[in-house]
Amino acid sequence: MIEDRRKRCPNRRLDSWKEIASHFGRDERTVKRWEKDRGLPVRRLPGAKGRVYAFTDDLARWMNGLGHPSNPEGIERSELLPTASNEVDPQPDGEPSTAEAAVTAPVTIFTQPSTRKTGFIRWLLLAAALAVTCALVFVLVEKRVNGSASATLSIAQSTTPANPHVPTPAAKELYLQGRYYWNKRTPVDLKKALGYFQQAIAGDPNYALAYVGLADCYNLLREFAAMPEEEAYHKAIEAAKKAVELDPTLAEAHNTLAFDLFFGTLDKKAAEQEFQTALKLNPNYELAHHWYASYLVTLGRTNEALEQIEVARQLNSSSRSILADKGIILFYAGRRDESIALLKQLEDTEPTFVSPHRYLALIDLVTGNYESYLAEAKKVAVLSGHQTDLLIVKAAAKGFQHGGPEGMLNAMLAEQQKAFSKGQVHAFRVAETLALLGQKDQALAYLRTSYQHHEVELSGLATDPLLGNVRSDPSYQELAMHLGLV
Repeated sequence: MIEDRRKRCPNRRLDSWKEIASHFGRDERTVKRWEKDRGLPVRRLPGAKGRVYAFTDDLARWMNGLGHPSNPEGIERSELLPTASNEVDPQPDGEPSTAEAAVTAPVTIFTQPSTRKTGFIRWLLLAAALAVTCALVFVLVEKRVNGSASATLSIAQSTTPANPHVPTPAAKELYLQGRYYWNKRTPVDLKKALGYFQQAIAGDPNYALAYVGLADCYNLLREFAAMPEEEAYHKAIEAAKKAVELDPTLAEAHNTLAFDLFFGTLDKKAAEQEFQTALKLNPNYELAHHWYASYLVTLGRTNEALEQIEVARQLNSSSRSILADKGIILFYAGRRDESIALLKQLEDTEPTFVSPHRYLALIDLVTGNYESYLAEAKKVAVLSGHQTDLLIVKAAAKGFQHGGPEGMLNAMLAEQQKAFSKGQVHAFRVAETLALLGQKDQALAYLRTSYQHHEVELSGLATDPLLGNVRSDPSYQELAMHLGLV
C-alpha cells in the first residue's frame, strides 16, 4: 500500500521555510514553532546558515503519527491541512467498507502555494471534508449500533416469548398462597396448595407458573397417600408440559418436567436435557440444583450430587428439604456419620417434617439398627398418612419382639405380600425385603414384575442399598442396563 501511494505521489523535497509552510497551508512562523516544539522533521544544509529543507514523506509520517505514543504532545489535526501524500488508498478486496475507511483514513486535500484566497478555499474544503467524515461516522455508528441491537434482540427472542404473559393480580396472589402452603409439605397443607393453584389457573388459564405449582403439588401428594404415584406423576407431567408450552423460557417449568420425566417415566435422557435447560435459563434457581442433585445421586453420581446440593444450600440456606436431601446424599457418598448427624439435628428442630425420619429409617435398616428403624418408620407412616405402611411397621415390630431381625423381616414380608395382592404396595418394595432376607431368586422375580408394571421405584434400581444382595446377579445387571440406569 505504501509503495502504491509513493508511485501516485512521489516523495518531494521542499527547499525553504516558505515551501514547507506552503505545504501545510500555514505561515512560516507556525511551522518554525512546530519544528521547535513538536519535532517537525526539518533538515539543515551543512555550512548554509538558515537554509532548511524537508521531504514530503517525512512530513506525512510526522502528521499521521499525531496522537501516537511517540508524540504524546502531538498537534490537534484541526491545526493541519493534510497533504497529497496522505491520500486515501482505493479499497482493496477484503478491506473495510467505504464508510469504515472514511472514519480511519486521513482526508485528502491537495494544496497549492498559499495566498489569502487559496487559504480560504482550503478552509472551506477542510470544513466540507470534516462534515462528510462526520456524516459517514454517524452512518457507520448507527449501522453498528443497530446491528448490535438486532443481535441482542435475536438472542432475547430466542429465550423470551414474543408477548410475555402478565398474570392477573388475583391469579398471582393465589399462586403465592399456593406456594406458601406447598412449602409446608404436610398432607393438609398440600391439599390447600393444590386448591390455590387450581383457582389461579381457573382465573388465568395462561399463567405458566400456576401450572408449575400444580405439578409440584402432585409430586409431593404421592408421598402422603393422597394420590397413587402413577396418577400423580401422570398429572404432574401434563401440568409441567403445559407450563413449558405457555412459557418455554421458564426455568421452573423445565425443572419440574425434568423431575417428573425421570422419576415418573425413567426417561433419563430427556430429564438430563430438561435439567440442563432449567439451569441454563436460571443458574440461581435453587430448586433446579436441588432436584438435579436428587437425580444425580439416584444414578450413583454422588460427587456431582454433592456439588449441586451444596449450590442449592448456598442459594437457600433456610430450606429444610435441601438440608434433608443433603443428609441422604452424604450417606450415599459414604459419609455416614455426617449424614446421621445432619438428619438428627434436622429431626430435632423439625419433628413433624417427614424427610429426616424417612432417610434415617432407611439408614437404620441398611446398617442393622432395627429398633431405631422401627421407631422412625412408624413416624413416617403416621406423618405421611400411609395406613398400609403403618400396618406393615406394626407387624414388623411384633416380628422383631418374637424373632429378632429375621422375625421382623419375615413379618414385614408377609404383610407386604398381602398388601401387594390388593394393589396397595408395589412389587419393588417386596423385592427389597426379599433381598434383605437373602432370597435372591424371589427378589429378582418381584423386580421383573415391578418392571412389567412400570413402577416408579425402579428409578432407584442402580443404587438402592436394600438391594445389595442381588446387585451382582446378571439378571439384575441386565434389568438395570435395559432401563438405561447403568
